[in-house]
Amino acid sequence: MSPLSDAILARANVLAWYRRTRRDLPWRRTRDAYAIWISEAMLQQTRVETVRGYWTRFLERFPTVEALAAAEEAEVLALWSGLGYYGRARRLLAAARVVTEEHSGRFPATRVAAEALPGVGAYTAGAVLSIAYGLPEALVDGNVARVFCRFFGLEGDPARDPLKGDLWHRARALVAEGEGDAGDWNQALMELGARVCTARAPTCEACPAADGCAAVRAGRTAELPQLAAARPVRRVEVDLLLVARAGRWLVERRPPGGAMAGLLQFPTVERTPPGGEPSGLFALPDDLLEPGELLGEVRHAITHHRIRARVRAGRAGYRGAREGLGWLRRSALVDAELTGMARKVLRAGFLER
Repeated sequence: MSPLSDAILARANVLAWYRRTRRDLPWRRTRDAYAIWISEAMLQQTRVETVRGYWTRFLERFPTVEALAAAEEAEVLALWSGLGYYGRARRLLAAARVVTEEHSGRFPATRVAAEALPGVGAYTAGAVLSIAYGLPEALVDGNVARVFCRFFGLEGDPARDPLKGDLWHRARALVAEGEGDAGDWNQALMELGARVCTARAPTCEACPAADGCAAVRAGRTAELPQLAAARPVRRVEVDLLLVARAGRWLVERRPPGGAMAGLLQFPTVERTPPGGEPSGLFALPDDLLEPGELLGEVRHAITHHRIRARVRAGRAGYRGAREGLGWLRRSALVDAELTGMARKVLRAGFLER
C-alpha cells in the first residue's frame, strides 16, 4: 500500500477524532468569511489563547469588512497592540479596502483573487476558502507540515523546496479525496499538529493516525521534521523612561520602517554591554533624556530578541526639541497605538506609582 493510500485510510480516523474532540474556539462557531479571515491573520505566529480576546474585541469594533476598511490605521494598530508583527494589521487594513472597493465587501471566492489581496498567501486563502465557503482548497502551515513529515517519513526542510512543494502536492491530493469536508479536514490536520503531533513530546499513543505513521514505525518522531536551525536568542537590555508633566506622559513614535514601525512607546534607550553590538531595535543613550529612580522591570520578546526593560522615572532633560516625542494623557494611552512592551508597562501600573 502506498503512503498516500495509508493517509487516505487514516483520513476518516482523523476527521472523526477532530469532530469528537475539537476545541471550542469562537471563530469555529461561524462561517462568515470576514470573521474567519481575521482569525487566520491573527493566528499567524501567535498562540490560540492569546488570539481569543483580540479576535472578539476586533470584531466588536469592526464587525464588517466595510467597518474595517473605513478605519484609521492608528485605531487598527491600537486594537492590534500586543499581538506583534504589526505588518499583519497594516496589510489587513489594506486588504479590507480592496475587498470593499473591488469585491463588493465579500472575501473573494477564488484562490487567484484571494491571493491577490495584500497579506493573503496560499495558506490564508486555503483556510478561508475551505472553512468559510466549503471549497476543496488545501493548506499547509507549520502544524500540517509537521504532521505530514512524520506521517510520510519525509526528509528535508519543510520551509524549502523541493519538500515544500511536495507537502502542498500531498495536501491537495488529500483534499481531493474528501466529500465536501475540506474545511473540517484542514482544521483537523492543524488541530492534530497543535495538540497531538506537537514539536516536542508528541503524544503518539493518542494519535488517530499513528497506525500509518512512518515516523512512529521507525522511532523517528524526534528527528522529523528536519527544520533549519533557529536563530540564536539575543539578550537586549534597555532603560524605559517614564516622564510626566502636567498630567501627561512622554511618548515617542518609532521610525516608519523596521520592527514595530510607527507605533508609540515610552522613551526607550538600549544599554549595550561593553564590547557588544547594539541590537538596532532601540535608540542609544543621549543627553536629552536621563534615567532616574528604578521603578521595576518588564520582560518582552520580539522575534529572537529577549528584552529586559528597566522601568525608570525619567529626568526632565527633555525640552521639546527631539523629533518624534510628544505628550499624552493617561486616558489617551489606553486607546493609543502602543507597542506590546509599552502596553505591558501600562498594565503593570507603573504610571500610578
